[in-house]
Amino acid sequence: MTNKTIRAGATALALASPLAAHAQGIDEQINALISPVSNAVAGLVFYSVDVNGVAFPLIVGWLVLAATVFSLYFGFVQFRRFWHAIELVRGDYSNPNDAGEVSHFQALATALSGTVGLGNIAGVAVAVSIGGPGATFWMILAGLMGMASKFTECTLGVKYRRENPDGSISGGPMYYLSRGFAERGQGGLGKVLAVVFSICCIGGAVGGGNMFQANQAFQQFVNVTGGEASWFADKGWLFGLVLAVLVGMVIIGGIKSIARVTEKIVPFMAVLYLIAGLIIIAFNIDKVGWAFGQIFAGAFTGEGAAGGFIGALIQGFKRAAFSNEAGIGSAAIAHSAVRTKEPITEGYVALLEPFIDTVVICTMTALVIVISGKLATDLTGVELTSAAFSTAFSWFPYVLAAAVLLFAFSTMISWSYYGLKSWTYMVGESRSMDLLFKFFFCCFVVLGATMNLGPVIDFSDSMIFLMAIPNVIGLYFLMPIVKREAEGYWKRIESGEIRKYRGGRGAAAAQPANTR
Repeated sequence: MTNKTIRAGATALALASPLAAHAQGIDEQINALISPVSNAVAGLVFYSVDVNGVAFPLIVGWLVLAATVFSLYFGFVQFRRFWHAIELVRGDYSNPNDAGEVSHFQALATALSGTVGLGNIAGVAVAVSIGGPGATFWMILAGLMGMASKFTECTLGVKYRRENPDGSISGGPMYYLSRGFAERGQGGLGKVLAVVFSICCIGGAVGGGNMFQANQAFQQFVNVTGGEASWFADKGWLFGLVLAVLVGMVIIGGIKSIARVTEKIVPFMAVLYLIAGLIIIAFNIDKVGWAFGQIFAGAFTGEGAAGGFIGALIQGFKRAAFSNEAGIGSAAIAHSAVRTKEPITEGYVALLEPFIDTVVICTMTALVIVISGKLATDLTGVELTSAAFSTAFSWFPYVLAAAVLLFAFSTMISWSYYGLKSWTYMVGESRSMDLLFKFFFCCFVVLGATMNLGPVIDFSDSMIFLMAIPNVIGLYFLMPIVKREAEGYWKRIESGEIRKYRGGRGAAAAQPANTR
């Protein structure tokens, strides 16, 4: 996930773009052309109001308000059905004969790969350095509330998905906006919202989900191979070309190929990062109680935060919203491809996403930073996170480089799918249209690694968050449908009509304990 705050943190790492002179000239021309539009759109999307001396982007308020509404409307489903979500991910209720392309676990891994990224490393450090330790508390709270948003949008994604003649699946906000509103006799409005969402998703996929990821992966690679003295410093095109080939090899196979890769990469990179964090905590176990005390005290007193209590709250909410994408609608595209007859089951699976991304991974980063004592320095962003981890591991920059590369790669392949489904929604499903988009997506990988396109990335970030406007409007209109789905599902669970399949996840071809 990308945004201006993350880029500020990445810049703090002094990852200056070591690009060829001719590429810089092209950069300047493109930046000059795009800047006026980018600045205008970003100014509108990220319009902020002053709250106690702290700028609060209204788009963050839009997402946090939606998460609060859905949490209340569904009776805090994220807590009541958390264990059932685990059971679904394990495959306890999975029927291999259901329509769909991927398992619950693969759908979750694919969606997570699109959200877990540099924001979990750099963005958290920026939030804590500005908002103090207390920002962590509000980040966790916003992440917990955001679980209800993911539950709502991913249930609708499966409910209104389209099964194509070749057995593939197309789904996401563009489908539940158009189809769901049509059921309510408001097809025209739904179609407009769906098209707006699709255009924004394509822009976000090519920029923030592709070019920015390639650029940051290259800069981190150069940083650990000698900086500007590195042989690779002026060879962004070569790095981009290799990365584009790797991305192309995965995305050419569609969601099944993407899911097979993400179900391996996501657990690996998450475990790698969390183990490193746990070791840091183990080395400083005597400071854990103190660190949590700082987090809770800072949450309500604003100690160490720019803007005091309000500053800590705003920074925590911003980090959660920018990190887990709850309410943006992107994850619903990946979750729509799941194998299931019950739309509500994928809603339950999806609510785990903000928990893993924000409550677990982002909190781990914040806790390590607080414990390390590096928060008292002038460092910020990735540099702060790296310094915090290096208190126990002098070689951590290499782990960080590996994490950034994995995060970037997994984000790119997931967002390629989001962009593709938005593209085919508008131009129609066909093999040629699929290949055309994938080809251009890979071309932009090379461009992203080669160029320093600040305004282009600003514009794409705006597109990503602009997706939340039509999406959340649709969720408000369609949330009664989600409630009916949940009520019907649990009646059948309680009556025994829906039961677990024998053998759980490991029994893909097992005889079901019931047929329904």
